[in-house]
Amino acid sequence: MGDYAWDVLIRTNRKLLQGGDTFGEVKLAPGGSAANVAVWASRCGVKTHFIGKIGEDRFGELAIDDLKNESVEYDPIRTNEHRTANVAVWIDHMGERSMVSGQGADFYLLSSELPIGILQNTPHLHLTAWSFFKDPPRSAARKAAKIVKKHDATISLDPGSFQMIGEMGVDNFLKFTSDLKIDIFFPNLEEGETITGKSNPDDICLQLKDLYPKAIIALKLDKDGAMVFNGKINHIPAATNTIIDATGAGDSFSGAFLSHYLQFGDEVKAAVYAVKISSWVVNRVGARPPIDKQLDVMIK
Repeated sequence: MGDYAWDVLIRTNRKLLQGGDTFGEVKLAPGGSAANVAVWASRCGVKTHFIGKIGEDRFGELAIDDLKNESVEYDPIRTNEHRTANVAVWIDHMGERSMVSGQGADFYLLSSELPIGILQNTPHLHLTAWSFFKDPPRSAARKAAKIVKKHDATISLDPGSFQMIGEMGVDNFLKFTSDLKIDIFFPNLEEGETITGKSNPDDICLQLKDLYPKAIIALKLDKDGAMVFNGKINHIPAATNTIIDATGAGDSFSGAFLSHYLQFGDEVKAAVYAVKISSWVVNRVGARPPIDKQLDVMIK
């Protein structure tokens, strides 16, 4: 549940100088953290339903087609008051990305628009922090979490953005998320550092476990792989030492992890699988590169 957006990917092969010009690649691609996770969970073998709001515009029509093509179920929540979201993604010559997110229709999801029946019957709900940085859609996200918990479902949360958490304030972020009985928490290193004030990954995991006591902590470490804390710390090494584009790597990790874990119940094996999938993603452009033979073998 959460954001659907179209990414405008801008990739350069050399350092971009202020006021300068260079050749590169400009590409429109489907994105949004919550939608990306839904697509990757679907690609990796679980039935997935996306809940989110899009505009009554051409990008909204394309979003519906995209989710259908990815075998993600979606009953459109649409509005003519706000446009489908767009995100500018700059990918530098080192493969690292920076984003500017427009506040589109996804930021205006209301509690009254939630599909209650779907939430009452799902075994798991995934949320991203982009649903918590403002209200709306914060009230809708919190209501959805309470509905699924009432019906014995599990919840995962991706904290989304270290910069946005810092601007919102760590205390406010914890106020709106720590009472939701999160079962799986998916921070990257920068988000973990921001929330805990720690810099060592082991210390970050221990502190996050105190803040989210029911949660499996799956800490994403980029070139260093991942770390899973489930009572003990498990380090999963990276499956690649190259990065072309880091866009969507965390979302692919979360979607792959959830697919494996919800099917087989082993969080360490789920993290090993997720690292392999996300390593494939960072060596291609975009959050959801087309499936090729290599990925098809990995998924199966």
